[in-house]
Amino acid sequence: MTLNEMRRLRIEMGISYKEMAEKAGIPLGTLQKVFGGVTQNPRRETLRKIEEALLRERRISPAGTSMVREKPTPYYVGSAAKASDDVDKLPHVYPRQGQYTVQDYLSLPDDQRVELIDGVFYDMAAPSYPHQIIGGSLHAQLLVFRNSRRGPCIPLISPADVQLDQDEKTMVQPDVMIVCDRSKIERNRVFGAPDFIAEVLSPSTRKKDMNLKMMKYAEAGVREYWLIDPDTRRVVVYDLGHESIPVIYTFGDPIPVLVWNGECVINLMDAAELLDELNLPAD
Repeated sequence: MTLNEMRRLRIEMGISYKEMAEKAGIPLGTLQKVFGGVTQNPRRETLRKIEEALLRERRISPAGTSMVREKPTPYYVGSAAKASDDVDKLPHVYPRQGQYTVQDYLSLPDDQRVELIDGVFYDMAAPSYPHQIIGGSLHAQLLVFRNSRRGPCIPLISPADVQLDQDEKTMVQPDVMIVCDRSKIERNRVFGAPDFIAEVLSPSTRKKDMNLKMMKYAEAGVREYWLIDPDTRRVVVYDLGHESIPVIYTFGDPIPVLVWNGECVINLMDAAELLDELNLPAD
């Protein structure tokens, strides 16, 4: 079985990276690097364990069918849904939570900003000016470094769709990202996990960014994840590729970008000074 066949079979059976690693008996980081294309020449023994685990799972599933995973219990977004007998007529209410697909996501009106995670829609408020200033400053510095060194990695900024798990249940819009495997960059989306993702926290997204999305990014194979907090002016950097303890920086600290081996160093003090100059609340 080729590596592409293994990728396709995992998606068809709905097995997460974490489950796959446990079933194959290999470290999660190793599996993510193999499936994400980071490891160019995986060990034969590693591939054998993955293949055997996939074939074992396929035999457990009903003959001739793809394994169907249990769907999350449907629930409504927003308290208004619980108070109405006609939820279909309410804006931004999703009565089939847990069952939506990328096709449903693409069918939404252009002015309705959402993310799709495991079949569940999450509303996204328009980014505030502090949010845009911080995200824009980070992206600009990444782009300057990339243009000075060239290489395969491309910095991108929201809004940009990312079909994170390469399945039909998740489409996210990270604030800033770096994609090093250019085959993942399609005309209308990134198909697969970026190497680097940064999210600027806001009151409406804080919990999702710090918990749900961090878990999803780690499972999908994102190597580096930044949580940028405008309120405290701190940046928490997770080295997901090595499962290291997170490091906390201030906006004035030089922050190395790990996917570029620390050669690119970010400083967000200019963004902080601009926020002070405009006298804007953090978010």
